[in-house]
Amino acid sequence: MDLPPSPLARQFPDCPAIPGVTLRIARAGYKNWDRADLTFAELAEGTAVAGVFTTSACASSEVELGREQVKLGRARALIVNAGNSNAFTGLRGREAVEQIMARVAEALACDPSDVFVSSTGVIGVPLPKDKARAGIAAALDAMPCDFRAATDAIGTTDTFAKGAAASAMLGAQRTELVGIVKGSGMIAPDMATMLGYIFTDAAIEPALLQEMLERANAETFSCITVDGDTSTSDTVLAFATGRAANPPLVAWDDAGADAFYAALLSVCRDLAQLVVRDGEGASKFITIDVTGAESDASARRIALAIGNSPLVKTAIAGGDANWGRVVMAVGKAGEPADRDRLSIGFGGIWAARDGQPLADYDEAPVAAHLAGEEVTVEVDLGLGEGRARVWTCDLTHGYIDINADYRS
Repeated sequence: MDLPPSPLARQFPDCPAIPGVTLRIARAGYKNWDRADLTFAELAEGTAVAGVFTTSACASSEVELGREQVKLGRARALIVNAGNSNAFTGLRGREAVEQIMARVAEALACDPSDVFVSSTGVIGVPLPKDKARAGIAAALDAMPCDFRAATDAIGTTDTFAKGAAASAMLGAQRTELVGIVKGSGMIAPDMATMLGYIFTDAAIEPALLQEMLERANAETFSCITVDGDTSTSDTVLAFATGRAANPPLVAWDDAGADAFYAALLSVCRDLAQLVVRDGEGASKFITIDVTGAESDASARRIALAIGNSPLVKTAIAGGDANWGRVVMAVGKAGEPADRDRLSIGFGGIWAARDGQPLADYDEAPVAAHLAGEEVTVEVDLGLGEGRARVWTCDLTHGYIDINADYRS
C-alpha cells in the first residue's frame, strides 16, 4: 500500500551515530513490495537493555520471548521484521523466532537470549522461515546504514519515517540518545502501541534503565490513541551500549541521572506524538487536557474515553464545535464526575462552565480553532487535583480506506 505522507508529518531529524550500534537492512520479501523489510542492529558487548511490551492476551511469540529476555538485562542484537506480525501463529511462529535468534547468535558468538526479535504486519500468518533465513543472511552481509534507512525498513502503513534525538550531560561526559518508531494504526495505550527502539551510548545499569523506561512510557506511549485498538506485537526497547565512558548510572540520585531521564522522556514523547501524527487517515493532531479529577489515574481514563470516542473524533474532523459529545464521553468513562461542576473548552475558549453553556458563548472562534491542524480539548471536572494529558487524532474516511485494503 503506497500512501501519501500524512498532512501532519514531520521531517526526520538529524540523528548522530551511536557508538556500539551498527545498523543494517535487507529485503526478506515478507510482502510483495520492493523495499527493505528486515532491520538488523548489532550491539556492542556489554549493552544493557530494558523493555515494555503489550499487555494483549494474544501477544506474539516475539513479545513472549522478549518479556523473559529483558529480565537478563543484556543484548547483542535486534532484528525487526516488517510485513508479518507472526502473531497468533502457534508453534510454527515461535520456531521461526527461535531460528532467527539462533542464526544471529551464531554469527555474533553470543547467547540466543541476547538476540531480540520484533515483527509487525498481518496477524495469523506464520513468519516464513525461508524468507527469514535469506533476510538474515543478506543483512549480515549488508553495508551499515543510518537511522533513517533503518526507520524506513521497519514501517508498514506508516506514511513518514519517525525519529527523535536528544543528548544529556552526565557530569563532564555528553551522551546521545536516538529513537525510532513505527506505528499509525492499531494504536491504543495498553503499554505502548507500536514498535519503538531507543539507542544510547550511556553507561547505565539495566535495572535503572528499566525503571526509567517504564516511567517514561507511562507519560508518553501510554498516553496516545488513534483508534482504541491494542496490537498483539507492541514493543518498546531501550539499548545502552555504555560507550560514552561515563561513570555508570546505578540509582536515581546519581549525578546525571535526572538529565539522562529528561532526555529519555523527551525522545519518548516525540516518538509517541509522531505516531499520532501519522494516525491512519488523520488530518488533525488533538491534545486532550483533563484537570480537576479526583486522581491522575481517573483523569487519564476520562481523557482516553474522549480520545477514543468516534463521535468526538468525527466532530473534530468535520470542524463541528459539538461540545456535547465531549460531555457524553466524560459521562461514559465510569469515573467520578459531577454534571454541575463540569467545564468544557476548545483551544482555551470555554463553551460551558459549571454544568451550563456560557450565556455569551461565541462558536465562531472555536470553529476557527477546529479548522486548524492542531486542536486542544480542555475538560475541568471541578472535583480535585487530578490531571492528565492524552494525544490523539481525528477520524476520517481515510481510516476506513487504509484498513479495508490492509492485506492487499
